[in-house]
Amino acid sequence: MADPLSGAQPSDAPAQPGASDRRAAAPPARRAAPPAPTAPAAPTAAAPAPGAKAPPPGPAKPPPARPSLENPNAAPVLTKLTPPFSVRMTQLFWILSFFIGGFAVVYMVIIRKEQLPLIADAVRLVDSARADETYTTAADIVFWSVFGVLVAALLVQITLLVSFMARRPKVRVWQLLTWVVQVLTLVLALDLAFTGERAEPLRLILAAQCGLVLLALLSSVMPKAIAWSARQRDVVPHQKDSAAPVL
Repeated sequence: MADPLSGAQPSDAPAQPGASDRRAAAPPARRAAPPAPTAPAAPTAAAPAPGAKAPPPGPAKPPPARPSLENPNAAPVLTKLTPPFSVRMTQLFWILSFFIGGFAVVYMVIIRKEQLPLIADAVRLVDSARADETYTTAADIVFWSVFGVLVAALLVQITLLVSFMARRPKVRVWQLLTWVVQVLTLVLALDLAFTGERAEPLRLILAAQCGLVLLALLSSVMPKAIAWSARQRDVVPHQKDSAAPVL
């Protein structure tokens, strides 16, 4: 029966049995997915205050270095370096010995006439049964033989010094042999060719020459002198010229 106040009309269709049960048994509706978390916003630089000064600009970066146009693997350069001190001393001793040896040779020629009779007397003591011409000839032979050995040794030593400064191998051995020849000649000629008062200075001069040659030999075997001779050539790294080439 309809309610006169509401004005609602009764439904003519009867209620279906079990409809309320189906509504109650329906699955619940799917929930909406929660929103994805958003990334925090980047902090923005605070705007400078109206009266604040702007920071000074940083130092400017230097430009990159230009690539080198020079080849670092350039070929070495042959040069002429100053010899070490020991080599210079060797050269000095040799030159002094040459001057003294040359003076000895000249002095020996000067006293030749005084020495020939003394040499003849020394030969006569060995064998007195010969004629006088034989002793005179023997004196000339002895004198000029000693003279020739001294001159030959002096010339050979000058040549060997040139070879030594050019760094030729085995020069020191030949220089030592010339010194031995000089010493033996001096010892053998002391009682035969270098007798008398006029020959006494000659003996001292030749002894001084042998001493200077020995000092030169000792200086030439110093470690730096040996290394200088073994190097053969002076080689330095290639250096860039300071001045530009003229075209």
